[in-house]
Amino acid sequence: MDMNDKIVFTDKDKEELRQLGKQLEEALGNDLSDQDKALVRDWLIKAEKGELYMDGIFGLNPMLLSFQTAVIAVTEIGLKRDGVIAILLYNNVLSGITTPEDVRKECGEGVAAIINGLVRIQDLYKKNPVIETENFRNLLLSFAEDMRVILIMIADRLNLMRQIRDVPDGEAKRRVSEEASYLYAPLAHKLGLYKLKSELEDLSLKYLEHDAYYMIKEKLNATKRSRDAYIEKFIGPIDKKLKEAGLHFHMKGRTKSIHSIWQKMKKQKCGFEGIYDLFAIRIIIESEETKERGSEGANIQREKMLCWQAFSIITDMYQPNPKRLRDWLSVPKSNGYESLHITVLGPENKWVEVQIRTERMDEIAEHGLAAHWRYKGIKSAGGMDEWLANIRSALEAGNGLEVMDQFKRDLYEDEVFVFTPKGDLIKFPKGSTILDFAYHIHSKIGNTCVGGKVNGKNTSFRQQLQSGDTVEILTSSNQTPKREWLNIVKSSRAKAKIRLALKETQVREGRYAKEMLERRFKNKKIEIEESIMMHLIKKLGFKEVSDFYKQVFEEKLDVNYIIERYLEVRDHDQNLNAPKQAQSAQEFEFESPEAQISRNDDVLVIDQNLKGLDFTLAQCCHPIYGDDVFGFVTVNGGIKIHRNDCPNAPELRKRFGYRIVKARWSGKGTSMYAITLRVIGNDDIGIVSNITNIISKEERIVMRSINIDSHDGLFSGNITVQIDDTSRLESLIKKIRTVKGVKAVSRV
Repeated sequence: MDMNDKIVFTDKDKEELRQLGKQLEEALGNDLSDQDKALVRDWLIKAEKGELYMDGIFGLNPMLLSFQTAVIAVTEIGLKRDGVIAILLYNNVLSGITTPEDVRKECGEGVAAIINGLVRIQDLYKKNPVIETENFRNLLLSFAEDMRVILIMIADRLNLMRQIRDVPDGEAKRRVSEEASYLYAPLAHKLGLYKLKSELEDLSLKYLEHDAYYMIKEKLNATKRSRDAYIEKFIGPIDKKLKEAGLHFHMKGRTKSIHSIWQKMKKQKCGFEGIYDLFAIRIIIESEETKERGSEGANIQREKMLCWQAFSIITDMYQPNPKRLRDWLSVPKSNGYESLHITVLGPENKWVEVQIRTERMDEIAEHGLAAHWRYKGIKSAGGMDEWLANIRSALEAGNGLEVMDQFKRDLYEDEVFVFTPKGDLIKFPKGSTILDFAYHIHSKIGNTCVGGKVNGKNTSFRQQLQSGDTVEILTSSNQTPKREWLNIVKSSRAKAKIRLALKETQVREGRYAKEMLERRFKNKKIEIEESIMMHLIKKLGFKEVSDFYKQVFEEKLDVNYIIERYLEVRDHDQNLNAPKQAQSAQEFEFESPEAQISRNDDVLVIDQNLKGLDFTLAQCCHPIYGDDVFGFVTVNGGIKIHRNDCPNAPELRKRFGYRIVKARWSGKGTSMYAITLRVIGNDDIGIVSNITNIISKEERIVMRSINIDSHDGLFSGNITVQIDDTSRLESLIKKIRTVKGVKAVSRV
């Protein structure tokens, strides 16, 4: 189907449109005026004659899709006049046949606001974001402003999933199904639209894992008769007892969705026959409402009492499993779901799940909080969980619209979502700046940042970020971090990187000062001993070695004075220090207070030629320069570097292969890595001293800690050192093995 084919209505299409229009009129009743109907008809005629084209991907009639979506939105969700008109006119606005101003004049602000929200979200999609992230879901909710926009998107995707069953484009069908699974189904779940969520998941499974879907479907069909017979046998005695107790109710057996059965099969690693809870019994109690003013709280209390009464009767008849009790009566879910779930041992020793709720609770469970709302301008930006947790109290208080607007102002007050030029979406604290963004991308980018471009316009790095911005960073090799930058950035991550950069500058200055000091000592033919120099630094009143060298670099300390004081301390120490007795390895422990792990972010290339990505080294295998490594994308978007022979590698590749990225060492840099060696041997006198001497004489190796236990003349323990690559590590291991008494050395 050519994407430039104008829409053509077949007789079948026209008949379906008539039927759908009739359904909408019946469902909306007086909510849709004669003027509204005439208006919609005029706009549809204009669309048919205008530049409205068939869907370019699936070849579907967009006008027909709009009516189908509108029916779902009305019957399944509960949208009213504004939502329906917005759905029917949206394609006209998108294609330019109708202007947003015409919509505002003819249909009112409510319809215009919804269409504007749908257009804004369409623009978000054009940025090609990675939409399977929680960040995109949250940005979507915050961008929508009017919650009806999200509900329409869910209805639209469900309708599309229903219509593409027979289309030949497998790749497009797969992409649409994946989006339904990881974006629209979770949104429906957050809103309590369980029926829609379940159908979205089932249809996704049908298109993505065809064989699994039809295997479960066929087995469900094959066991339907026996399952129905068992349900009748189970509910018969319950029906009798509940009626004797004077309860008014109706019961139904609900088979679990194909998707949930498949998930259980994968989780429990069993076949279809191994899933015992294929269905649940739902008992829906009819509660007589108290009509007096202010009686809503009393009605809810009465509903809960009736549910607990039914619970008591059922658990007297069938043995309950206390571990499977789910009480969402006392504390409803954050999306408003209320119900009491119990699992009991029924006839033939089969476990059966029973759900107890009232008609009001069932309405919310089936249609979400839409069952409460009337969708007349209710707005919210949706971080959802906290917001939804407060919806009920807002509605019960009778001032729903006012409180909803307050929620809208409160939500996302503390975070913004912005795009990289490639369309990746990143979350920042509210008030974050271009400089925060730069440091999020990479330390080097942050350190050399001189400004940025926001939505294509040049701006200062002090510019604050706004949700939906596309941000590009401008850098200069002459730029260096300043201490005042700490007052510009908001995120703790950026502050930490700036402090690290300032510290590295101080280290470079200290290194220069130390080299200068060593040259002056060498000129006077004095050999520097580290222990004596440390003693001198403390005697001079410095708590940090870096502060001492900083003052040397700034020429606040005279080098000749330092040499004089060094000689005094050396002579004093050598007179007092007597030779120490060689020590056994028994329970020997050592911790170096000065040892710090340095990080150089530029030593790895992640996947192809990508530099400038933040990564951390995995604690499970402690990779160092020279090891064969791979990257693993974590749930929060960071990358962990593992050795190829990491004990966790097989499981990561098996379960999360799509999150594995290639990684290789690109340059040695100045990085030091902490690794632990396991040493086993005979507990000979002086063996610890011999091992530590070898380590201390090695260049660019710093000992961080030793922890050794000795029993019956044998010792075993761990030695942690900082080292810069695998070749130096292998050399060290060989040297330790030569120590008399050492039997084995291995890397942990």
